[in-house]
Amino acid sequence: MAEKKVSLPAKLINGGVAGLVGVTCVFPIDLAKTRLQNQQGVQVYNGMLDCLAKTIRSEGYFGCYRGAAVNLTLVTPEKAIKLAANDVFRQKLSKDGHLPLWGEVLAGCGAGTCQVVVTTPMEMLKIQLQDAGRLAAQRPVPTPAQASASGSAQSLVPPPTARPPPPTRTSATSITVELLKTRGLAGLYRGAGATLMRDVPFSMIYFPLFANLNALGRETVGDVQARAPFWQSFVSGCGAGSVAAVAVTPLDVIKTRLQTLQKGDGEDTYKGIVDCTRRIMVREGPSAFLKGAACRALVIAPLFGIAQGVYFLGVGETLLGLLG
Repeated sequence: MAEKKVSLPAKLINGGVAGLVGVTCVFPIDLAKTRLQNQQGVQVYNGMLDCLAKTIRSEGYFGCYRGAAVNLTLVTPEKAIKLAANDVFRQKLSKDGHLPLWGEVLAGCGAGTCQVVVTTPMEMLKIQLQDAGRLAAQRPVPTPAQASASGSAQSLVPPPTARPPPPTRTSATSITVELLKTRGLAGLYRGAGATLMRDVPFSMIYFPLFANLNALGRETVGDVQARAPFWQSFVSGCGAGSVAAVAVTPLDVIKTRLQTLQKGDGEDTYKGIVDCTRRIMVREGPSAFLKGAACRALVIAPLFGIAQGVYFLGVGETLLGLLG
């Protein structure tokens, strides 16, 4: 059945608004996911809750939002491209209002391919900022004995309990400038192949699954299918998002490792996708490919639930109507 058509500007606004709302809600979990996936030798964190607790203790509450500015800036075009491209491809591949399963998968493939232009530099910058706290926590902290020995005179006041030094406050701008100076534009697109390998399968799973879940029980007027209620779009987005997220977690681990520029003591550096896959398998075992899977599902499920809820509520159409 044909769905009610929405203009391209409205699709872009819907995707942008949905991305902003969704990222604001789930970014701390995404930060925990990145830090857990990058752990190789020294286990700084024992899980998502432990990671968030230690982050708040050492960096404060807003430490959980390190890198959020980059995400919030670029998630609008990223989500707008992803959702709008999928709809455009679905409309082009539909015949007489019907879209076969192969068409749904192909439309998702096209959407995932288009978004990589924005996703790769966004993830590249975000990962450096998110992982800075983990690297700082790995640095050796002077013991009370070492601290007292370094002084010229012995103090009668006991030294304070040693705490990890706060992470160096780098910015997305400084990272961008440094990458452009040393590696050119290609530096911002490091890991583009791995990003493509993750996002294309994700979209090929997510969009067909979401479309079928979202179509359940919807009435049809003539040849136009009624707009889904918010709760159905939200639940369908959450369900499809969590399934797709867990399915491509191994590819997300590889992408995260490849895009991380600074490594901790004893951590591997990788020459490419094949080398990364081989080293993780040999040194950490198959279970390492599922690091952060729960976090990823908890991030993607509400993110896409909110995205599809806003998208199908028609926020873009309303805003365009108010603007005349």
